[in-house]
Amino acid sequence: MQLKVATRTKDGILVVDCSGRIVFGEESALLRETVKKTVAENNRIVLNLGEVSYIDSGGLGTLVALRTTAQNAGGTIKLASLTKRVGDLLQVTKLLTVFDVYNSEAEAVESFRKAA
Repeated sequence: MQLKVATRTKDGILVVDCSGRIVFGEESALLRETVKKTVAENNRIVLNLGEVSYIDSGGLGTLVALRTTAQNAGGTIKLASLTKRVGDLLQVTKLLTVFDVYNSEAEAVESFRKAA
């Protein structure tokens, strides 16, 4: 299933809803472009991955690149609603230690408010 990306703002935080697969090629490019366009306007970002079924090595690289992009803009990317498969993948690759991960979108958004 091809990646679908939708953005919205919740309490001043940019939420990027991802659905499908984050894989090398068009899907990763779509996610990268979406975040790069919006990071200048809002550098507090939650990636809602609840509908992501699969991530390959290119997709993992994209997530890391997006984190760097956000940090360079003075912001943060937090991950929310990981499926078991995606959570296991991030654990095996040790990327769980790199990202702030939350069980729900609401928890991720709330964490930005607590940090402010």
